[in-house]
Amino acid sequence: MIVSIVYFILYFLLFLTLLILLIFNRKRYALQQLHQPHISILVAARNEEHTILRCLQSISALDYPAGKIEVLIGDDDSSDGTHAMVEAFIQDKPGYRCISIGQNTGDTKGKANVLAQLAKHATSDFFFYTDADIAVPPNWVRGMLSEMKEDTGVVTGITSVEGNSFWARLQAMDWLYALGLMQVVSDLKLPVSTMGNNMLLRRQAYEGVGGFEGIGFSITEDIAIFNAIIKKGWDFRNVYDKSVLALSTPAVHFTDFLHQRKRWMRGSMHLPLYMAIIFILHSAYYPVLLPFFTYTSVGVALAIFVFKLLLQSLYVHICLQRLGQSAPWWFYIAFEIYLVVTSVILILYFFLPLSISWKGRKY
Repeated sequence: MIVSIVYFILYFLLFLTLLILLIFNRKRYALQQLHQPHISILVAARNEEHTILRCLQSISALDYPAGKIEVLIGDDDSSDGTHAMVEAFIQDKPGYRCISIGQNTGDTKGKANVLAQLAKHATSDFFFYTDADIAVPPNWVRGMLSEMKEDTGVVTGITSVEGNSFWARLQAMDWLYALGLMQVVSDLKLPVSTMGNNMLLRRQAYEGVGGFEGIGFSITEDIAIFNAIIKKGWDFRNVYDKSVLALSTPAVHFTDFLHQRKRWMRGSMHLPLYMAIIFILHSAYYPVLLPFFTYTSVGVALAIFVFKLLLQSLYVHICLQRLGQSAPWWFYIAFEIYLVVTSVILILYFFLPLSISWKGRKY
């Protein structure tokens, strides 16, 4: 019982600290961008015929001079109509190129190999990264560049899930909640991580670590390149603002969701210790609370549950509000149930001796 009490004290102290930082240590963002450099947008695509046009259409609608944008799409041995669809879309767009990816470069595999080869074709000093199932907002380039200072090597935007279905909305809230926790830490000038579907790298920083082929293979290549660049002394920025809010398609099938999250959990093993502590304390809540019922009254356990639900709901509400979004009160309760169920399943699934299936490949 003493262990449980100590855990709850640490848990709520941490949560209250994060909430206070979220409210009072907010980073303000400005889109003033007087200098408009030439930029490169790199997109890895493998069997993306259902999503690639949505991605490219959002890129073509960017509020940035078209003559200063080059878009490089790497066709990673697609077996569907991805290549033909890309070629048809870019035929009247001189700044766009579709590059067929063949052999691996060095020890790279999969997406990292595609991005490594695209970087060799890029001609600018700023590499923007997004995925083929992502739609970027019109102000994406300006918003990301506004945080690219002279000593900055990595800028990370935020990503959520698009869709009106109940399942898609739960995933969207999950993304924004997790990124909100990470944002509070990054605002303290503590490096956390990045996301390869919404990332900007300075060419000098990228080449300084040898590119993707110079950091060794990782199934979470974005985290690996981020850690390598930070170790070289470059600064970072995380931007929690609707100007850089990219929208992903949801994981439709639960099996896809499991593979996606298992891959992310592999990457979380490379997070800094302070972020690992936050996520461990967060994920251990119910494994500690449920046995606590045997030591205390239902009323005390229920009070602990309600307090956690209120703090978490307030945190998520503020995150949504800053993006101009909202959710009905009952959805916060549904989100809590979602977290309980998926957390238990994912913990069990993570330790199963199964390979991760991603884009038709196993890792």
